[in-house]
Amino acid sequence: MSISRRHFLKALGAGGAATALAACAQMPGGEKARGAHVVVVGGGSGGATAAKYLRHFDSDIRVTLVEPNATYHTCYGSNWVLGGLRQMNDIAQTYGNLRDRHGVNVIQDTVTAIDPETNRVTLAGGQVLNYDKLVVAPGISFNWATAAEGTSEATANEIPHAWKAGPQTEILRRQLEAMPDGGVFVMVAPGNPFRCPPGPYERASMVAHYFKTHKPRSKILILDNKENFSKQGLFVAGWEANYGNMIEWVPSSRGGQVERIDVASKTAISDGGLNRFKADVLNYIPPQRAGEIAHSASLVNDTGWCPVNQVTFQSSIHTDIHVIGDSSIAGAMPKSGHSANSQGKLVAAAIVNALRGRDPIAPSMVNTCYSLVTPDWGISVAAVYQFLDDSIKGVPGSGGVSPADADRNFRRMEANYTRGWYDSITTDIWG
Repeated sequence: MSISRRHFLKALGAGGAATALAACAQMPGGEKARGAHVVVVGGGSGGATAAKYLRHFDSDIRVTLVEPNATYHTCYGSNWVLGGLRQMNDIAQTYGNLRDRHGVNVIQDTVTAIDPETNRVTLAGGQVLNYDKLVVAPGISFNWATAAEGTSEATANEIPHAWKAGPQTEILRRQLEAMPDGGVFVMVAPGNPFRCPPGPYERASMVAHYFKTHKPRSKILILDNKENFSKQGLFVAGWEANYGNMIEWVPSSRGGQVERIDVASKTAISDGGLNRFKADVLNYIPPQRAGEIAHSASLVNDTGWCPVNQVTFQSSIHTDIHVIGDSSIAGAMPKSGHSANSQGKLVAAAIVNALRGRDPIAPSMVNTCYSLVTPDWGISVAAVYQFLDDSIKGVPGSGGVSPADADRNFRRMEANYTRGWYDSITTDIWG
């Protein structure tokens, strides 16, 4: 890895995806929007960032964050829990700093309705919030209508997805602990697009680390409806170097396209029944779509995701509503925690500029996705994104992936960066 790329990755970890727009929102000139009220729906990486940076960019703006959970568990880092590297409380984030240090009004409740005609948000507890601008950051929901036959929301406790960190992570962890040595862990990876493209393959790595330490005769199968995946060469090389033949990836062309799940026997079935993969622990990750409130508020198009103006992330369907994070259609940006963090800062700057009567500024954002293959073997992919030719695109020559021929010392250094990135970005968002 060149010095420039190394410094780029370290800057991403240290700064938590600071954008050029952040400085622009604080530039003098223009009247502050005294008394303006911005409501943020969802306290994950995108929503919490937007709430914090709205107050940072203009302390005269009233910001209300609505989030149903008092504690938010990050999906990034949850694979480390499955591998035994961290505990659930290590990936738990709370909202005290946003409230006490940054002046965000945090309401623990669920949004049940959004009325874009009257600019009102209704909460499950009965409270109604009026807004001047609304940021919707609901993350993902699962598209059970297109999921494998035999699966539903009701089966998720038996064959957990663990794709929303929290109780599902704990269920899958307990199942792995109870699995006999020599058992088979079968993961069914989702089709594109989905939250955190490297996530399933890091999960396989972390489960393999747990097996190698505690159940070395066990096997991992990844059933995939794709023919390739993010950082594939780096993952496969890492698996072979550290786990031998413990992990087998089965692409669509070799039977990885799962059509049906027999939940009772924990069997994944493909190719019209020709292939049957029996599991001791079955991890089925369903197809995904925008969070439920985005659907009930009619913010989605026929893809199941939310179209936005990719300069400001303003909804293409409803004025005064911005959609960020996993639910948005953000051009070439992946659905990742780092992307959501970067978009949260962008939308905070865009809203401040709009309330001051200023024109929006073309975005420049960053993303990096670190993954652990072992506790001492890290890999990464990173990029800079700009708005070019009507959509967000990667800047040619920016970022890149970890070098394929790096030695173990280099992989150990990237593993340290991975842990440092987690600590830095969660502090940037919730600290």
